This record gives sequence, structure tokens and C-alpha cells, in this order.
Amino acid sequence: MPGAFITIEGLEGVGKSTCLNIIKNELSKHGHKVLVTREPGGTQLGEKLREWILSGEPGSLSAKTEVMLMFAARSHHLEKVIRPALDKDHWVICDRFTDATFAYQGGGRGASREWLENLKKMIHVDLEPHLTLLLDAPAEVGLARIANREADYFEREDKDFYRRVREVYLEISISEPKRVKVINATKPIDQVNDRLIAVINEFLFHRETYL
Repeated sequence: MPGAFITIEGLEGVGKSTCLNIIKNELSKHGHKVLVTREPGGTQLGEKLREWILSGEPGSLSAKTEVMLMFAARSHHLEKVIRPALDKDHWVICDRFTDATFAYQGGGRGASREWLENLKKMIHVDLEPHLTLLLDAPAEVGLARIANREADYFEREDKDFYRRVREVYLEISISEPKRVKVINATKPIDQVNDRLIAVINEFLFHRETYL
């Protein structure tokens, strides 16, 4: 069976790491070869950019610079990791992808949607995630969950920033309901996990309706 490209999106503190493990285990149970990766990251170049960006001070990069760094890392990631894995019929699970750029740099920073669309077409017009799981929670919930850990570049932003990010994520889910499935991340963890497994199995057994 051909592989598939699944992405995980959401604000900080919504439980994406747990989600990734749940999905990987479920797909592996069905005999699929699974690659887990992330953005920014996934390659040596991407990880260096990730470390450099996340260790910076808020406001140290313009919206334009953030966007160009994200898409440069994404282009390399696609060339070296994602496309080769899909060509081998592996299933790729990616922690954030282009939706995050629209949400964080578009919604959060105010970067032009038209410009982002043009960059997206330039980098991966022929490849969209087959399924995106959006772990959704209000900004206040996510920020409260990460309050006791050392904040990185994005985690130092205020609630208004994250409200704008969430708004764009939800707009994307409304405009692309077949691809983007919203998971209520405020529910107890066992309920979130059950919902994730249900969505993955729905995709596995009715995949043709997603393509």
C-alpha cells in the first residue's frame, strides 16, 4: 500500500508529542513503516535552524525573516526526508508543516496570506498532507500547561499572539474539513487518545475518500 503524509498541528501545550506516539503505534500495529519527523527540523540543516530560532529573543526576527527561514528548512526537509520516505511507501508523520506557517507567521505575525500561498506553491504545489490532526485548545489552556518549563522563542509570546494563531488554524479546518480533523485537546488524555485512534482508523479504512 502507498504511504501517506500525516501532519500534527496545534498551539504549544496541546500534547502533540503524545499524539505523535499514539499515531505511530497505531500505524505500526497495521504493519506500516512509519517515519516521525518535525518542523522546523528533520534534517541537520533544519535542526540547526530550529535551535537558532527557538533560542532567540522575541522580536529578534521579522515576520519576513521567519517565513523565509521556515520555507528554506521545509524545502530541504521535503527533498531529503519527506519525499524519499513517501517514495518508499513509508508513512510520514510530521510535527507541524505549512499550516503552522500560515498560523504562526500569518496569523501571529501578520505575514501576507497571498505571499505565503505563493511560497507554498513554489515549494510543494504537488504535495499536501493527506490528513492533518489539529489539536485544539484555547490559548490560555496551552500556555498554562507550559508555564513551568523554560520558554523558547515562540512560547514567550503573549495570549493575543496565540489567539490569532489559533484563529487561523480553525479557519483552515473550516476551509478544508476533509483533510483537517479537529481534536479537542482540553478533554481528558484518554478521551483525546481514543479520538486520535478513531480518526486514524477512519483514515486507514476509508483512505480513498481523503485523496
